[in-house]
Amino acid sequence: MTQFGYTLYCEGNAPGHLVAQAVQAEEAGFDFVVISDHYHPWLPEQTHAGFAWSILGAIAQATSRIKLATMVTCPIVRYHPAIVAQMAATIAVLSKGRFTLGLGAGERLNEHVVGKSWPAVHIRHQMLQEAITICKLLWQGGFTSYQGKYFQLEDAQVFDLPEQPIPYFIGAGGKKAATLAADCKGGLCMTEPDASLVGTFTSHQGDPENTWGQIVLSWDQDEAAALQTAYKQFRFAAGGWKVQAELPNPVNFAAATKNVRPKDLVESIPCGPDIAQHVKCIQKFIKSGVKNLAVAYPGTRHEEFMEVWKAEIRPQLS
Repeated sequence: MTQFGYTLYCEGNAPGHLVAQAVQAEEAGFDFVVISDHYHPWLPEQTHAGFAWSILGAIAQATSRIKLATMVTCPIVRYHPAIVAQMAATIAVLSKGRFTLGLGAGERLNEHVVGKSWPAVHIRHQMLQEAITICKLLWQGGFTSYQGKYFQLEDAQVFDLPEQPIPYFIGAGGKKAATLAADCKGGLCMTEPDASLVGTFTSHQGDPENTWGQIVLSWDQDEAAALQTAYKQFRFAAGGWKVQAELPNPVNFAAATKNVRPKDLVESIPCGPDIAQHVKCIQKFIKSGVKNLAVAYPGTRHEEFMEVWKAEIRPQLS
């Protein structure tokens, strides 16, 4: 059975509002919440980018049942993997085992801020493999050293560890990344309902239950307003992952999307009050094999959306 989560839209909401939304999501019956780990927002219209790990710590204390996850964090440039291992372990302890670590190869948007070079994607994938190895070594406990091609670890120990191993998944925009996720014994995360990616993942012994996805639902009683909200907040995704991963700042995303029109998003983002349309798009993810699906709501009427989710959308999902 598919589990459903709520996306804490870090780029469009202040940190305190995100904590409040997590509490509301728990009350609305969502199974988990996810949060992106950004230093910058994608677009100038998005005026927030709070530190995800501080927000997760607050949510861990403000909630009791709902699970937490990053979707996703990059452990290879802005952070050293040892720091990610420690942050993840701390959130897992604070949440009493409710945390899943979502990992990815990152975006220049967030990683260039520390002044390091931005590697090609195949190098980032190699770095990601090393980073995962380091995290898993540190989660075993005890002092650990590691000498890799990209990272070194010297006599490091994470002292506060959860009772159970920390589950993790890897964002994948193509079959190479899906294979990497399986090879690293992690889960698979995707933003499109692509059954072939799930097939690649499972054919390499990936766990079909550890599959994750994210869908944007621009619900509003006014269809035109919903489309405008989707355009304002999510037009950055129109260029695809290869473009999205390479641009350095919100102004660059603004320039890259200047020719994107609201109607260009109609096929990819359900907009408006038609519940059947939202359900149809969600079902595509379910049919593709995703077992953990996070919904992202780009508007400002969060409580109303959660009521609509609870009363009208969720009951129609199998």
